[in-house]
Amino acid sequence: MKRIQIINGPNLNLLGKREPSIYGAQSFDEYLQDLKLRFPAVQLDYFQSNIEGELINKIHQVGFDYDAIIINAGAYSHTSIAIADALRAISTPALEVHISNVYKRESFRHHSYLSEACKGCIIGLGLDVYRLAIEHVVNY
Repeated sequence: MKRIQIINGPNLNLLGKREPSIYGAQSFDEYLQDLKLRFPAVQLDYFQSNIEGELINKIHQVGFDYDAIIINAGAYSHTSIAIADALRAISTPALEVHISNVYKRESFRHHSYLSEACKGCIIGLGLDVYRLAIEHVVNY
């Protein structure tokens, strides 16, 4: 059984309430249940924090035992060298995801420090970015 850790960063606990025109009306907990039904042969673990150090601690905790990490670090993607360093320090491959198309938003969102530390990136397809990342891990 594949083991995948999903890590969401700041403000993603507000999915379903926060800017639904950008992020949709479904909470991540609701969507996670859909993912678990779609991928019953995959162990999907979920962690969310608004605190940078807690995200780093989770990366360190799972970064040598899981098959993959799917990370949406939110705004930390554009500011956190520390999270990028944590991803480089582990052996578990990571996929960076973003619900919105960051390139259609403010210019400061056009650069991610995490991208260079990740195997790949999926952006701009709504919550479906998580499903696509899981499919990649399962199929490759």
